[in-house]
Amino acid sequence: MTKYTDQGKQDTRSGYGAGMTELGRTNPNVVALCADLVGSLKIETFIAENPERFFQVGIAEANMMGIAAGLTIGGKIPFASSFANFATGRVYDQIRQSIAYSDKNVKICASHAGLTLGEDGATHQILEDIGLMKMLPGMTVINPCDFNQTKAATIAIAEHHGPVYLRFGRPKVANFTPVDQKFEIGKAVMLNEGTDVTIIATGHLVWEALLAAESLENQGISAEVINIHTIKPLDEKAILDSVKKTGCVVTAEEHNYLGGLGESVARTLTMHHPVPQEFVATYDTFGESGTPEQLMEKYGLNNKAIEKAVLRVLKRI
Repeated sequence: MTKYTDQGKQDTRSGYGAGMTELGRTNPNVVALCADLVGSLKIETFIAENPERFFQVGIAEANMMGIAAGLTIGGKIPFASSFANFATGRVYDQIRQSIAYSDKNVKICASHAGLTLGEDGATHQILEDIGLMKMLPGMTVINPCDFNQTKAATIAIAEHHGPVYLRFGRPKVANFTPVDQKFEIGKAVMLNEGTDVTIIATGHLVWEALLAAESLENQGISAEVINIHTIKPLDEKAILDSVKKTGCVVTAEEHNYLGGLGESVARTLTMHHPVPQEFVATYDTFGESGTPEQLMEKYGLNNKAIEKAVLRVLKRI
């Protein structure tokens, strides 16, 4: 049985807000920029305590990225925040040229990612952002799983030099990781040791993977669950150590299977230790309007879908 329990549902975007509040009090070089979404990004406390370190850019995301790049030249650590769709797809050229190519120390912090954005529909539910961002040379890509881990990640990336994409979400989800857990960029977290199958999950799918592992245990299947919060750089050693033991893997993510975590894992396995793999992800599709629960059920992004994928992959060994 999983040793983790839900400490009370919270939204990961509030974890970002809590991390920004702490950075506002501990790191004078941190500045915040936002594209008219202060309430949605939960940075009201940071602004109230540090009004001179906040820049409201308005609905001008491309300009926000350029300003953020410029602020780094003076030694500032800009956290540029918006919805994930607007923080990646709308401003990809600016990120590529002004931030990634120029190796600027900008933290791109993106809320409302994936299907769990819910009722706002397909135009806002970006499912391609991880792929877009991980392909940029030098870009670190982080997708934490709950409130506590998002807060820890927000604080950690301020100490990391170089461009970072931090992805989080809108709905309240299980908060289960330790409040004092150290966040190490590029270091996977072993959540549940097992011997029959490896489940590698990221973001909102991590808790679902733990639920699936608990159900599988009742069926006599021992599932190892790994939380990949950093998709780039990928912890290849943790992945390979696990699959050499289990012989098969299921990857789970709230993202298109093209370009996401699963594809990065597949590349690693192909190069070093090929084993059967099943993907829990969206399949080359846009989303639609609905509640997060309805959408995750329809598009197969929950514990039941992970469990079914495990049963499929076990037949391929």
